[in-house]
Amino acid sequence: MKIIIESTDAITQIDGVPVRLWEGTTEDGVPCKVFIHRIAVANEQDATVFEKELEQKLPPGRYIPLSMAL
Repeated sequence: MKIIIESTDAITQIDGVPVRLWEGTTEDGVPCKVFIHRIAVANEQDATVFEKELEQKLPPGRYIPLSMAL
């Protein structure tokens, strides 16, 4: 399965851990939600552009209850 995802500014908690809500679509067009606690680039890769784009969506963000995300 392949999913194209986009970060949102929404933060929620799963098992007491803060996670960012990402929204996505499968390659067949099915909408989905993805909850990401950590994301990184491999050490040997240049992460400059990745980090710059990620910083645009860093907390504080807006907190939403998990029940509202689903």
